[in-house]
Amino acid sequence: MQTELESYNTFVYPGFSFPESHPDRLAAMAILHGLTPAPVERCRVLEIGCNEGANLIPMAYAIPTSEFVGFDLARLPVERGQQRIGELGLANVRIFQSDLLEVGDELGQFDYIIAYGVYAWVPEPVRDRLLAFCGELLAANGIAVVSYNTLPGGHLRKMLREMMLRYVEGIEDPLRRVTESLAFLHFLAESRPENDAYRQVIEEQLRNMETRSPESIYLDEFADTYHPVLFTEFVSHARKHGLQYLSEAVLPPPPDPCYRAEVCAALESAAGSDILRQEQLLDFMRARVYRETLLCREQHRVSRDFSAEQLRKLLFASQAESAPADAPGAKVFTLPGGIRMESNHAGAIALLETLGTNWPRALSFEELEPALAGSGFALDGEGVTLLLRLIVSRFVELRTWKAPVATEISARPRASACARLESRTRTWAATLLHGTLRLDDPVVVRFLQLLDGTRDRKELLEQMKAEFPGVRTEELEAGIEPGLNLLHRAGMLEA
Repeated sequence: MQTELESYNTFVYPGFSFPESHPDRLAAMAILHGLTPAPVERCRVLEIGCNEGANLIPMAYAIPTSEFVGFDLARLPVERGQQRIGELGLANVRIFQSDLLEVGDELGQFDYIIAYGVYAWVPEPVRDRLLAFCGELLAANGIAVVSYNTLPGGHLRKMLREMMLRYVEGIEDPLRRVTESLAFLHFLAESRPENDAYRQVIEEQLRNMETRSPESIYLDEFADTYHPVLFTEFVSHARKHGLQYLSEAVLPPPPDPCYRAEVCAALESAAGSDILRQEQLLDFMRARVYRETLLCREQHRVSRDFSAEQLRKLLFASQAESAPADAPGAKVFTLPGGIRMESNHAGAIALLETLGTNWPRALSFEELEPALAGSGFALDGEGVTLLLRLIVSRFVELRTWKAPVATEISARPRASACARLESRTRTWAATLLHGTLRLDDPVVVRFLQLLDGTRDRKELLEQMKAEFPGVRTEELEAGIEPGLNLLHRAGMLEA
């Protein structure tokens, strides 16, 4: 049987950009809660367990004036990342192979520390070292983000994981262990009645599991350790190392029970003003399985009431597209995922249309004010409430940093070199906004790779015709502008 480290050196664990871990997102949440984090343009960022740098390298590419450091226990992923750094010619990022138990303050202080996919998957001494490490290396105004699996939802995953492990005892081949255990879980689910609660639990876990590759399933579900914890246990652990709970990486979405009046009343009755206890009780209601928790130093005073003063320090963006509604004076706004909102509020319409026109750029409130004049929108009590509703519903994004995205599509468009490099070996690439764009179509992939800033539209068409002789010229030509618009709105084209 392979050891866990050997597994990570044998199988490629898929690396992604995690938008919520970007220093811009962390800084925005910190400012919203009354803190003064380091400017994204001048900061030091550390990632613990960086794998091949798929999260860290796109950040370093997009923010050349900041410094990025990452390390991972597995050697081969680190070597792949080092090769990518060399190919991009980046001088502001370094990743290296090391054990968390062996690194220390020689790395210096960091304004932002990222630890994704580590805490729940390592033995207790390493878990403790992880938070101790954050306590030692986090700058005075620093923010750490730690992802971890939580209870009570983690019990469900743990239940299936234990059944999988027991079922394949004696099978040595890693991928056969995955295939056989998944087949067993399907059999187990199908052996239950159609509307059986146990069957529904198994099927939901299977659906989540089967969105991942077999290699990913093996590395996660057959890992030596899986240790989900209660939210309050995690916060207590962090407090031992001088850290306090700031918030989650994102505000809860609209369906969350925390926005229901009867739930709020029950929480206040049960927990009073104790935010941590309230959050734990909410996790019981949510059956929460996962958190991305932000930590800061214990001496900071964290504000839970978001004010106009805090909002004025932020930048705003929205990718919502507007269309006329049936009702006079109303507009329908649609996000890329299909979420729709209809509004007849003149201020909300002016705000969203201005941000939508400027997407993927972010604007300060001062830049927005001329467009909002006469709409009745002001950053006062009512305006703050409206803006927060738009933020919670994901129609407005918070930023602190102006990403180096193109304001318009130029005559000779240039896509991110980082994305062009990623597209050679994977079916997705990180954007300059630290999102992920899927690249399933070979025509789109090659089109992206050709956007190095040296070709105008005519030259792009000629190159595409040469490389795809089986595709009609009219079809290729018709795809040029939509393709550029897709990449522009994804935040893939550079300023």
